[in-house]
Amino acid sequence: MTSDMFEKEVLIFGCGNTLLGDDGFGPAVIEYLEKNFRLPPSVMALDAGTGIRGILFDLMLIETRPRELIVIDAVEYPGRTPGELFEIPVEGIPDAKAGDFSMHQFPTVNMLLELQDHADIHVQILVVQIESIPGEVRPGLSGPVAQAVPRACAYLMEKIENILAV
Repeated sequence: MTSDMFEKEVLIFGCGNTLLGDDGFGPAVIEYLEKNFRLPPSVMALDAGTGIRGILFDLMLIETRPRELIVIDAVEYPGRTPGELFEIPVEGIPDAKAGDFSMHQFPTVNMLLELQDHADIHVQILVVQIESIPGEVRPGLSGPVAQAVPRACAYLMEKIENILAV
């Protein structure tokens, strides 16, 4: 974590465990974004891995906060196609993920709600539909999820442009 992170207008956190297949989508997006795009100085992208809860807790305690927080993660939603990108509201996090507090799952929903509702931070969540997340260590994204990485980055760059234009 860099010391100027909390001075940025927009924070993008890629969440997930790169050792568990499609769960590594968030970190893969951050890596691709950093290698292929130039972010404006007021934006920071961070591979939060499985440590997002600590960062969110820090955000709750500081005075100067970003105005936008974009979380990138992988989910399993019924009726969605593997590799499909879509936004969900904090309240739309699937129950199976919201209640799971293991180290490789989605950040604590209560902290995201607190930041959104009481800290005046606009929280956006961009997710990809997984093909599968293995029960044992198996790094590497499935084909459909890997193909979604560049699309997610293009989407983020457009989103950043719109946020900073306001």
